[in-house]
Amino acid sequence: MKNTAQLLAENKAWIDETYEKMEKKLRAMAVRSRDVVAYGVDENGLHRDMKEGRISWWTNGFWGGLNAMMYEYTKADEYLACAKSQEKLLDVALREKYLELHHDVGFQWHILSGALYRITGDPESKVRNFFAANTLAGRFNIDGGYITAWNGKKQINWTIIDSLMNIPQLYWLSRELGDDRYKRIAMAQADMAICDHLRDDGSIAHIVEHDRETGEPVATYGGQGYAEGTSWSRGQAWGVYGFVLSYIHTGEERYLNASKQVANYFIANCCDDWLPRIDFRAPAEPVYYDSTAGVITACGLLELGKLLPENEGGMYTHAAIKMLRAIAENFGNFDTDNDCMIGYGSERYPVPGQFDEKKAGVHMSIIYGDYYFAEAILKLRGSEFLPW
Repeated sequence: MKNTAQLLAENKAWIDETYEKMEKKLRAMAVRSRDVVAYGVDENGLHRDMKEGRISWWTNGFWGGLNAMMYEYTKADEYLACAKSQEKLLDVALREKYLELHHDVGFQWHILSGALYRITGDPESKVRNFFAANTLAGRFNIDGGYITAWNGKKQINWTIIDSLMNIPQLYWLSRELGDDRYKRIAMAQADMAICDHLRDDGSIAHIVEHDRETGEPVATYGGQGYAEGTSWSRGQAWGVYGFVLSYIHTGEERYLNASKQVANYFIANCCDDWLPRIDFRAPAEPVYYDSTAGVITACGLLELGKLLPENEGGMYTHAAIKMLRAIAENFGNFDTDNDCMIGYGSERYPVPGQFDEKKAGVHMSIIYGDYYFAEAILKLRGSEFLPW
């Protein structure tokens, strides 16, 4: 197996060409959607706006975060203007929709306000992320040792694998304050995920219900996958990237090993064509893809590629490049006249009798697909900025 440096050199022409097309498109989008809180696209291929009625939605930090990340790399004013506009628009969620916030505040503010603070030093951005991080810490169940996910009474003792991508906000706050309380909460959540969400074969349980007093798991649920006990690919992606992020922030080998375990499972289940299905254990037909699972996983694989010894790291870099190239070729759109860059994202599996394809949001443009694709391409270009 070639090492990471060799693989990057061999693929340099594709990486540079893809970056140029991506950057041209994103700059046009930054101007066009500066004041749009983006999620998917409408029938004209333009961003749907989440400002009215859904300003507290968990994905609303990705468009601003994408622009912050692009500004850090390019220093182009268009990206900074869009990111700052998004940040101010999301203030409405903090002021007026605070009771709707839950475990996803890292997705909403850490990659936007947290990133802007680290890039620009803006003290107001720091305060926003500080506030959101304390909100996340406040969800910690001291007796059970986990961060509760959503707000409903039925879900009060649930955890989800997605939380691994939010806890970097707590690692950040511990460093800012010189106080390890927040880091301890984050590590408790990551340790719980290893014990209760990670299966022996490297697959992931999306949702776990716990005993409130002991923290012991009492049930698992299929969540956005096909069924209980199956393998929702975006849940796998959160595991690959989320565990390696906890390793980066703590240096604890168990998180690195967990990331590798999930990564090996993910690669084995999509290396035939490098296009992830929504659920790796769903029926073979019909075929449902989720490009977002692929680009999220690629980001985690690229971090593994940098951290591990040459030959082992090269294996993960190789898989990331294969996945990104397949997704760009099959699902990419670099036309500057529309706002869909990475298509064939899927919100959840359309379980027969529960969710049809339209209700499940299958094979669509989703803003976090664009976000993680851009993050991965910037990593391939040598960017050292880690939004998480």
